[in-house]
Amino acid sequence: MTRVVIVGGGISGLAAAYRLRTLAPEVQVTLIEREARLGGKILTERAGGFVIEAGADCFLSRKPRGIALCEELGVTERLQGRDPAHARTFVRSGGALHPLPEGLTGMVPTNLEALAQSTLISPEGQARLAEETELPPAPGDEDESVAGFVTRRVGREVFERLVEPLMGGIYAGDAAQLSLASTFPQLRQLEHKHGSLLRGLVAAQAQSDDANASGYPPFISFRSGMEELVELLLTELDEVKILTGHTVGQLGTTESGYQVTLTDGSRHEADALILTTPAFVTARLVAPLDEALAAAHQAIPYASVATLSVAYRDPSVAARFDGYGYVIPTMEGTEVLACTWSSNKWAGRAPDGAALIRVYLGRYGGRNVLAESDDTLLAMALEEIERTLDISEPPDQHWLYRWPEAMPQYTLGHPERLALIEQRLAAHPGLFVAGAAYRGVGIPDCILSGEQAARAALAHVEPNFVTKERSL
Repeated sequence: MTRVVIVGGGISGLAAAYRLRTLAPEVQVTLIEREARLGGKILTERAGGFVIEAGADCFLSRKPRGIALCEELGVTERLQGRDPAHARTFVRSGGALHPLPEGLTGMVPTNLEALAQSTLISPEGQARLAEETELPPAPGDEDESVAGFVTRRVGREVFERLVEPLMGGIYAGDAAQLSLASTFPQLRQLEHKHGSLLRGLVAAQAQSDDANASGYPPFISFRSGMEELVELLLTELDEVKILTGHTVGQLGTTESGYQVTLTDGSRHEADALILTTPAFVTARLVAPLDEALAAAHQAIPYASVATLSVAYRDPSVAARFDGYGYVIPTMEGTEVLACTWSSNKWAGRAPDGAALIRVYLGRYGGRNVLAESDDTLLAMALEEIERTLDISEPPDQHWLYRWPEAMPQYTLGHPERLALIEQRLAAHPGLFVAGAAYRGVGIPDCILSGEQAARAALAHVEPNFVTKERSL
């Protein structure tokens, strides 16, 4: 019997296992996860009428693999968009909340008339942005940092007060180190195609509006929390051998493929092996097989973050704020990245009259928030809530989640690292990698990565797989 082993039980590993089962049910699939639970950074807690997201709280519908998987599972009726009754988002700047200007395309403002009404960007910053269409595109395709590109095109103020805090909510990273080619390559492409980033973004938005006939709102979640996706996938994996609470100690090769040895001494043979572990774990696992492959993985840095949700049952608290939440620029000098008013953003996340607020802590290159005690992190979150939202009452409940080395950073040089990883993997037939460390950190990105690894593994173990799939 053909055997495929998957190491890692996050969404990438689960997507790989699911795709293997749908495409080749005769293949024996084993999934190994070191934690006691599956889902990785998708974790939902449900308590006392509250639905608390520890990690990701939604995914983007414009990235098709998330929606496509939900449609395949037949669960689209379980999806919901953000509550339109509270459709406002803010930036905290200078100690005050400023509404995001209308007309944002991606993270960049393209409606100059709307921006003129904004209190976030000064007249000088708006004038600098308006000059963008007169600037020539940079010659060549040499990579540059996100900070360098955006500042060059739209000015430092728009970058620091608007683009950087919005981007920080995605990567928790330092824009001065992040690779444009690996994070937002479409921005450089638009600059070159249209001679202007703003003109390119307007054209791309019009094209996107024409193409978007799916009817789904841009941000999607599940009615009972994102972990519902994990639970739904697990119902489809009854034929998969799932080992939770087991750690891989060593990888080796055999005549037919690979041998996976767990720390308890048990061994699993694999004709194809898919690693969906964080890059630093993958580096440790592949080091005995290929030092260069390990070094390329080890060179991918990670940011550590924490989320802290607080609940208030007093109806007067919920009445004090309206909107989805706010982001905070690095220039504000705080380790708090953002604050989401979860009970406003998503229907059903709190009992009637109650409020649920989530605070994000930790910036790449900044203070190591995970070195702080639980009490200190709670105090940091409550200080932010009191200072910005004027809520001084102690919460009725709180939930703290620590995520050490959770967010891969696509720093400058990331495309070269990926090229080296692909080159070295080619020297190890039957070995595949997937996950957030490579070409996207969002849930649809990870689903796509896992599915691609599954297809590549089947093409390796079944020579006629590609032909067979096309005939389906």
